[in-house]
Amino acid sequence: MDYLCAAVVGTVGAGAAVFAAPFVLGAAGFTAAGITVGSMAAGMMSAAAVANGGAVAAGTTVAVLQSEWLVWGQGLLLQLLVEEQQLHWL
Repeated sequence: MDYLCAAVVGTVGAGAAVFAAPFVLGAAGFTAAGITVGSMAAGMMSAAAVANGGAVAAGTTVAVLQSEWLVWGQGLLLQLLVEEQQLHWL
């Protein structure tokens, strides 16, 4: 019984993390329009650029997080818009 409970809690936690990822990235400053001025993401981008001689290299944490927001955030927003339109048609 303990293994079943652990499996359920783990599955729910993983699902919540996947659902929350775009919102957490957006709150940190990663947006579809780019990185928000003065945000935590801007600080990360600045540090990455200084460490790399003035540019953010592909594959760095900042670059990956920005691309993840574009994939997860826009996909989730599109899905929510589609579902909202379907509800209007009901």
